[in-house]
Amino acid sequence: MELNDARTQHTHPHLPPPRTPFHLPTWATAPRPEAAPGIYRQHHTPHDPKAAEQARTPAGPLLLRAALNLLAAWLVFIYGRGFALSGLGLLGLGSLSEIPTILVALAVNLLIIAGVIRVFGHMGRWREVGRRFLLPLLSRTVTEVPPAPEQAPVVDVWAELRPAGDVVRRLEGEAVGDVDYVRLHQAWRTVGSDPAAWQEFAAQVAARGAAACAHPSEQRDLPGGRAARHDLLVRQVRLGTAQDVPKNPVGHRNAGFALDPRVLGTSLLAVGPAGTGKTAALARPVAEALCLQALAGAACAVVVGASDADLGPDDWYDVVIAPGDPAAPYGLDLYGAAPHSDEAAARLADALLPDELAPRAESARAAMQQVVGPYRAAYGGYPGVRALRALLAGDAEGWAELGERLQKSGRRPEFEADLQQRERMHGRADDPGALLADRLALLDRPALAAGFSGGPDAKPAFAMRALEHPLRVRVKLPERSHPEAARILSRLLLGQFTQAAADRRDRELFAGMVLDDATAAVDAQAIRGVQRLRGANAGVLLLLRTLSDLPEALRAPLFGAVGNRMAFPGIAPWDGRLFSEAWGTHLVRETAVTHVPDTSGGTVRRAGRLLRKALSGTTAQTESITTRDVERHRWSPSDLAHALPSGHAVISLTSVTGEQVPPLLVDLRH
Repeated sequence: MELNDARTQHTHPHLPPPRTPFHLPTWATAPRPEAAPGIYRQHHTPHDPKAAEQARTPAGPLLLRAALNLLAAWLVFIYGRGFALSGLGLLGLGSLSEIPTILVALAVNLLIIAGVIRVFGHMGRWREVGRRFLLPLLSRTVTEVPPAPEQAPVVDVWAELRPAGDVVRRLEGEAVGDVDYVRLHQAWRTVGSDPAAWQEFAAQVAARGAAACAHPSEQRDLPGGRAARHDLLVRQVRLGTAQDVPKNPVGHRNAGFALDPRVLGTSLLAVGPAGTGKTAALARPVAEALCLQALAGAACAVVVGASDADLGPDDWYDVVIAPGDPAAPYGLDLYGAAPHSDEAAARLADALLPDELAPRAESARAAMQQVVGPYRAAYGGYPGVRALRALLAGDAEGWAELGERLQKSGRRPEFEADLQQRERMHGRADDPGALLADRLALLDRPALAAGFSGGPDAKPAFAMRALEHPLRVRVKLPERSHPEAARILSRLLLGQFTQAAADRRDRELFAGMVLDDATAAVDAQAIRGVQRLRGANAGVLLLLRTLSDLPEALRAPLFGAVGNRMAFPGIAPWDGRLFSEAWGTHLVRETAVTHVPDTSGGTVRRAGRLLRKALSGTTAQTESITTRDVERHRWSPSDLAHALPSGHAVISLTSVTGEQVPPLLVDLRH
C-alpha cells in the first residue's frame, strides 16, 4: 500500500511531500536511539565527541605533526640508546657474561622505546592518526575477501501480538500502514489480561485484518495526505532541522527537530507576527500529528482557529463546529457538559467578560451561578443562550416560571437565597446580571444562535467532557463576521479544555489543543488552568502575534506556565526581552586585546624608541591579552528581533519529566 506519510524531505512547507512506498518491516525496525527532547529519533545518529574532534582537526597538519614526531623519536632512540649503552659499558657491563649483557641491553632498549613512544606519541597524536587512517585501511584490507553470503535475519514485526493466536497471521499478508500498526498495538496493550477483551481483539483481527479496532470514523489515514513527516511509533512530528551554529547545543546540531507528547505535555507558547509561518510551520503539523495519533487510538485533538486558517481540511476531523455557518453539522455546549453547575457557570462568566472587565469577575460569576444552578434544578438541563440572557436581564415571566418549576420539584428552599439575591440586584446600576446579558447578546445573533440555543431545533452539541475518547474536533471561529463573539468562544474553549483535561478519570489518551490565535483566550484563569495540564497528560499550543496584546500583568505568568517557548522572526524588541530573560544567561569566554605605550627597558631602549618615533611617526606599543569568562544572554532581544533569518525560529523545550533543552535555532523549511 502507498501512504503519503512524508518520509522524504520537501523544500516548501505548503507542498505535500512526494508519495513514497511504505515498507512496514523497514519502518518498524528503523533505528530510533534514545535522544534528548526535540530530536527526531528515526535514523538519528547520536553525537560522537571523538568524531567531532576529528572533524575539527585537518588531516594534513595532523599527519605532518605525526611524521615530525616520528622522526624526532627515531633520532632520540638512536642517540639515546647509544649514550645509555656507552654509560653502562663504563660501569662494567662488558665484564658480565653474554646472557646478562643481552638482557640488560634489551631492557635498556625497551625503556627507551617506551619513553619515546609516550612522549612523542602524545605530542604527535599517533593514537588519533591510527584511529582515523590505519584502522580503516586495515579493515578494508581484511574485508577484501567477501564473506559467504548470509541470509538477512527475519524480523517479526508482529511479535508482540503473537499471543493473540493464529489470527495474527492474517496481518502478514495485508498492506498495513503506520496508523494501522500503531493502532493494533495500542489496542492490544489495552487488552491486558482480560480474557473477554482478548477474545474480542482476536475476533476483530480475524474478521477485519488490518482494519480491526479502527477509529469510529473508519479512517485509517488522513484524507488528502500529509504535509509533515511523522513517526507514529514514537509519536513524533518533524518540523525542521536544528542548525549547526555555536549557539545550539552540540548534541542537537544538524539533527532533525521534532515535537511529541512528552514535550507538548508542558504546553508551548509561540510568538511571531503574521506571515512568519506560525500556522503553516507549527500549528498545522501539530494538528496533523494529533489527528493521526487519534486515528491510532493514542490521542484526542481540539483545534481552534479562524474559519479561513489553514489547519487541515474538514475531512481530518470527526466534529466540525462553525458558528455562523448554517451548514455546520455540530454546535457547541457552552457549559462543556460540566457535572457541577457552579463550575459551568463560572467558566461561562469568565469567558463572557473581556480583560477590561476583569475586576467585576467575582460578582459576575456569582450572578451566573445564581441563575444556572436553579435553572438546572428546575428543568434538568442547562439554559440555552436566549433563556439565560432573559433570566440575567430580569425577565419577569421567565423568573415566575422558574419559581413555579422549583416549587413543584420541591427544591425551591435549596435555591431561595440565590433567587432573593438576584431579585434584589435586578434594576440596580451595578447589577452584574445586566452586564452578562449584554455580553450574551453577542452570541444571541440569528447566525450564531442555532449552535448555542439548546432548544429542540439546536444542532448536536459537542461537549468538552468527551476528551476521554480519541476525537478530532475543529472549531472555526467567526472572526470576520462576529469578532467579539469569536473572542468569547476562544476564552470559553480554552477554559473548558483545561478544566476537562485535568478532571479526566482516564488519562491514557494525550489531550492536545491547538489555539491558532490565543490573544483573547489568555487570562489569569486560563494561565492557572494551563499549569495544571502538565500532570494530566495534556497540553496546549498557544500562538500569539505579539505579547503586547496581553495585559502586562499576564505576560510573565504566561511564560512561567508553559514549558516550551518559541520565537519567530520579526518579533518586537520588547517581546524579545521577555524571551531573553526567560532563557537566561550562560558563560562565554571572551578575549580582550589592549595596546599600551612601551615604557620598559633602560636608557638605550628608550633612546631607540624615541628614534623610531621620530623616523616613523609611530609609538612602540606592548600588546596585552586577557581571557575571562563572562555571562551573556543566550539570545539577546536584538538578536531575536533583527538577526533571525526568514523560515527559522528559536525554541526552548521542557519535557514532562523535567528535561530541559536550551534555545535552539531551527530551520523550519527542511
